[in-house]
Amino acid sequence: MQNQLINLFKAGWTLLRLIAVVSSSVVTILSSLLPLYFHTSLSNGRLIFMFIFLSVAAVIVHGGLTHLFNDYADHLSGTDDVSPAVLSGGSRVIQNKLISPTRVLMLGKWISIILLVTALIMAILNRFELTILILVGVWAAYSYSLPPLRLSYRPFLGELFSLFPAIFFLGLAGPWILLETIPLWAYQNAVINALACMGWVMVHHIPDIEADKNATPIKITSVVWVVDKFGLRFAGFPALLYYGLALVYSTWLLKDRFWTGIIVIILLFIGILLISSVQASKVQQVTQIEKKLLLLAIIIAITLGLF
Repeated sequence: MQNQLINLFKAGWTLLRLIAVVSSSVVTILSSLLPLYFHTSLSNGRLIFMFIFLSVAAVIVHGGLTHLFNDYADHLSGTDDVSPAVLSGGSRVIQNKLISPTRVLMLGKWISIILLVTALIMAILNRFELTILILVGVWAAYSYSLPPLRLSYRPFLGELFSLFPAIFFLGLAGPWILLETIPLWAYQNAVINALACMGWVMVHHIPDIEADKNATPIKITSVVWVVDKFGLRFAGFPALLYYGLALVYSTWLLKDRFWTGIIVIILLFIGILLISSVQASKVQQVTQIEKKLLLLAIIIAITLGLF
């Protein structure tokens, strides 16, 4: 019994991949709540509760549901079986036989059903913001990995229609629920955090280029598509694209939050320099750059929240 509990805990911990969730979802939540702490009269208790509530929700949806569906889809296509698996290659709960593929899919379906029932209850209670937030989370997890959409297997569609909405709406969640309106700064923070997240995810896909090409069906990520069109030395282009968009968008901050804009622009420029140094054939080097981009995403999110 004790061994079963240990194995269950190990499987759950591995599946959640908390480093990725913290570097994307949790810091995005923090980025949206820090301004409320410094510039509103909302009680600390309400803000702490909202941070915990949204963080738990992010772990369930982005850490649990999304990874369950993604691990299952990538196991079926075979890409995770031959991935270098440093930071990429899924959670590997299936490859390491911690959870069977059937159970992975079953868990994903049950979590989806519970979330959709919760969304319906929230709609009945006229809490439409919570309904929308839940539906976006389920949509992002399902559409990213499972057929017939399977957007992560289609260049640029996975980021634009699954990943971006998931992080963007999470960035709006705190102010939307607590203030019942969404301030301009919340939109700004959410967009920049989402684009920065998309940037490091593109670097995350670089070590899996060959594994994705040999998957069935072929996992034509944005990185794979660019490499097929222009060669391996352009593998960092999708990440540069999203960081470049974040950099351009950040100039909007200069109008009302000048020094915030300057700091964020500098941080994004550092990210662009890091991505430009990527050597796609060297997995360890790419992994080190991804770790630095994860840290950079955290710093950008906190900077946007503090100032």
